[in-house]
Amino acid sequence: MSDIIEAAVRSIAKKIGSGGFDGIAKFAIRGEGSVIVDSDGARADDGEADVTLTADAETFKAILEGDLNPTTAFMQGQLAVDGDMTVALRLGSAIG
Repeated sequence: MSDIIEAAVRSIAKKIGSGGFDGIAKFAIRGEGSVIVDSDGARADDGEADVTLTADAETFKAILEGDLNPTTAFMQGQLAVDGDMTVALRLGSAIG
């Protein structure tokens, strides 16, 4: 597992807390791997999800650090969303 994926898992897990997330979302970080977020928390995985959010490592880092709003990233074409937009919006609120 890459350092970027490990850092993403830690950051997301901290933001969503021990209650997990209602839904299944996948962060696909180009060239690094994927992180699944669900009721069990966050983990490195490339499984099926209700929504997949795809971006480069720099964009995900900015989102997770609070320097870039996920909605802004989507509107600017830095973040691609494939699947249930409702789940994506809930996840944005949970990690934002």
